[in-house]
Amino acid sequence: MDLQEKNVFITGSTRGIGLAIAHQFAACGANVIVNGRKEVGKELLAGFASYGVKVLAISGDVSDSRDAQRMVEEAREKLGSVDILVNNAGITKDKLMLKLTEDDFEQVLKVNLTGAFNMTQAVLKAMTKAREGSIINISSVVGLTGNIGQANYAASKAGLIGFSKSVAREVAGRNVRVNVIAPGMIESDMTDVLPEKVKDATLAQIPMKRFGKPAEVAEVAVFLAKQEYMTGQVIALDGGLTMQ
Repeated sequence: MDLQEKNVFITGSTRGIGLAIAHQFAACGANVIVNGRKEVGKELLAGFASYGVKVLAISGDVSDSRDAQRMVEEAREKLGSVDILVNNAGITKDKLMLKLTEDDFEQVLKVNLTGAFNMTQAVLKAMTKAREGSIINISSVVGLTGNIGQANYAASKAGLIGFSKSVAREVAGRNVRVNVIAPGMIESDMTDVLPEKVKDATLAQIPMKRFGKPAEVAEVAVFLAKQEYMTGQVIALDGGLTMQ
């Protein structure tokens, strides 16, 4: 897919991986829809000025199906279409299983998994009708391996992989592709505050001996949007952590 003038909706894109993905698509000539639950700041939007593309800020809650539909409709009204969807929005509520509450479990699934379902359903009919589209879901290596204290998060990210493969099978004949990126440890606000002992223990498990960068995830997202013969795949971007 040629990204020039294509419209890309990236959920949860006001910081971190989502923001890096938005910048990478804009650098490739795509128009971007920046999204967060709260109003997107003017300074953040000003950072896209040099790309010469359209940048639209649409706030809303992906876990609410009506809000998801509203956001997609607003994007279509202002830009004409949503050609690429990146489901990046996610939350964590980490606790050991014995302390995990039903609410902790359901809230994480509602945003991370149901949110992706809501947004996918909102864009899919138009994509299949146009016989062109790319959906990129941001999972996690935790969805492949599990992790102590993250039963809810791992369930949501593993579910996202199964969801993606199922939808990919359904819409492949309409030239709509659905793929997954499963990042490992990526430099972020969350990793910055980890104690040095935790960082060292984590790095010891990564063959490449470093954390990934948000821009590296963004590069894979752009690759998946451009690649027209790949669907239903999971790319683990983790420095070799989960290699078999």
